[in-house]
Formats: sequence, structure tokens, C-alpha cells
Amino acid sequence: MVQLSVEGCPLQVPATSSILQAMVAAGQTLVEGVGCMGQGVCGSCRVLVRRTGDSEVRTALACETLVEEGMQVAFLEYFTPAARHRYRMDELGDSWDALARIGEVFPEAEHCRHCGGCDRACPKGLDVQRGVNQAVAGEMAASAHVFDECVMCNLCTLACPEHIRPNHLGLFVRRMLASRSLRPSDLLRRLQEIERGEPAIDFDAPGARPPV
Repeated sequence: MVQLSVEGCPLQVPATSSILQAMVAAGQTLVEGVGCMGQGVCGSCRVLVRRTGDSEVRTALACETLVEEGMQVAFLEYFTPAARHRYRMDELGDSWDALARIGEVFPEAEHCRHCGGCDRACPKGLDVQRGVNQAVAGEMAASAHVFDECVMCNLCTLACPEHIRPNHLGLFVRRMLASRSLRPSDLLRRLQEIERGEPAIDFDAPGARPPV
């Protein structure tokens, strides 16, 4: 068993627990939107973590971070920007216009300061800054590959002084590539399952039946 603090509340949980499992084991209320618990989308369990003996506060995902003795944890909310990037895939034109469209939809991307803040904030260890620079340079396949494992936690967006929203830029590039090529077979099968009403819903999952 280890002792840690989550949102200022002391908890004693098994050492093999993730931060998210520790919250469940201690009977604490889960943060709304935790995707793997049936409440929302992946990436919503973003946290700030300070470990014993480490003066630096680091970002992490509560679902994949194991608890440690003396760890201090705070869940981090995401504040939606006032201005969003709006676009329609069916209005983007052909691939000859792809580079121009990136500049139109994400004009701030070319103002990257190369500060590395997005890289340090990413809990998945992605080369976020490189992905942004590749998108601006028109290297869309390479940029899409960088963001392939992005879970849309938005921590890079919170860290960016130029308000680039790198993860949304990565999603935009991936969408452009997918719209101009054959769709992934696993995605096609999943969409068919949804249309047929086959995906199972676990109504016993925390938050699956929120109070009215």
C-alpha cells in the first residue's frame, strides 16, 4: 500500500494501482469525461503530478500512471478557447489545395516559437512540435504519423504560447489524408457496428447512468 494525495485528499491504495484506479478504490468521485470509464473520450483524465523528491510538476494521464508513495495529484480541466477552428471536409477541395487550406484554417501554426512546451506537456511523449512544423511545410503524411497516437488530451494546446492547438492541427491533417485515400478497414467495420446498434454499453460503468 502507498499513500498519496489526490486533489488534496489523502488516499491509501495498492501500489499496483493507476491514479484512476486509486480514485475508484477510494470511493472518490471521478472527473466527468473519463473515456475509459464510459463517461466520455480518451485523454480527459489529464493530471498534474508531483513526485517525492522532484521539484517539477509534470503532466500525465491518470489511467496509465501508477501511484507512488508521497505523490501529489491534481486533475486538470481543459478550458475551451473562445475561437475554434471551423472547417468542412467536403469543402476543402482537392489535394493540390491542401497546403493552402492548412494556412487558412490554422494560420497561427507558422508562428511556432520552437519553445518545446508542447513536447514537454505531451503525456504520450509525441514529437508535437515536429508534427506542427511538418504540417506547415506540407509534409502531411509525416505530420499525420506524429499525431497517430494522440489521445486529444489538449495539454499541448494549454502549453502553447501561440495558441496553435497542435493536437487539433494534427487531427485536421489526419482527416485530410483519410478523406483523400481509402478509409481504414477497422474504422469501416466499427462504423457498420454502430449503424447496426451492435456496440455494447456497460451501464454499470461509473457515470454511465448519471443522476437526473
